[in-house]
Amino acid sequence: MNQIGAENQTSITIDDAMSESNELDSCYNCFQHFVTNGFSKIDESSFEGDIIKTSFFSSLSRNPQISYRTKIVAIHKNSNTSQCWKIRAHSFGVYAKAVADTRGGDANIKYAWYGASKNEICETVMHGFSWRRHSISVSPAKHGLDSVLCSGVDGSGVRHLLLCRVILGKQEVVREDSSDQFHPSSMDFDSAVDDISSPTRYIIWNTHLNYNILPCYILSFEAPPYLSGLTEPKTIKPKTWITFGTLISILTPFLDHSQRASLEEQYTNYLEKKITRPQMIQRVRAIAGNQLLSAVVKLYTNKVQFWT
Repeated sequence: MNQIGAENQTSITIDDAMSESNELDSCYNCFQHFVTNGFSKIDESSFEGDIIKTSFFSSLSRNPQISYRTKIVAIHKNSNTSQCWKIRAHSFGVYAKAVADTRGGDANIKYAWYGASKNEICETVMHGFSWRRHSISVSPAKHGLDSVLCSGVDGSGVRHLLLCRVILGKQEVVREDSSDQFHPSSMDFDSAVDDISSPTRYIIWNTHLNYNILPCYILSFEAPPYLSGLTEPKTIKPKTWITFGTLISILTPFLDHSQRASLEEQYTNYLEKKITRPQMIQRVRAIAGNQLLSAVVKLYTNKVQFWT
């Protein structure tokens, strides 16, 4: 057992070598789609970033097992200036005023979370919410867990939520099994909830879909591989280990003199415990590059599997 522990400390797995490269590519493609469609990345330590981060983790507080193991990857803000988005924002404002005029001066505008797969989030950012459904459910800002459970994991292990402004107006209670309803039960109502006094779900009807809900931010985050036991944990695949010494000897022919010297220096620092294993992995990546590192570890792994 001690030998395995020691080997793990002086080795790198194929997951270590490849995960960041794959995750960076997948995240980059997804984030690039957000940016292309008018969402700009903001610093989570900024004033508005800190508010969103605090609100998000507060909404997970009823399940600390998830909250403690969740990490924010990026926050993107809707800064779209296209004509299409200007029309959507204008329609939102017009509808908010109409609801306020009808409901005694209060349109009852709230922030709410919407969780979905990466593809659906991207489609929503580009085209708006789908009309091919009776309604959509969004979670009140303080009950984000339900939307987290609805979010899908993308190829890089990241989930995405939309933080939207929602015009709720006057609400009616709708049971969860009321699947046939696709509009307010009467002109007296604008939206629905599961509980008037303490709602955990806002229901936006198809008839009001794209002018009373406005996406404002996209929150990208990493969460535990299973949530509250609601889904089965993934099968853990056995890891193939390659020692740093072996890895460096394989990488050496592909590196120039300065890279080899730098890699050897970092390895010496690691052996002398001046840097940690995660730091060593990061520095190997920085010197060799993700593409070369992934290719070399793949080649080594295939060779090991062939001979075993």
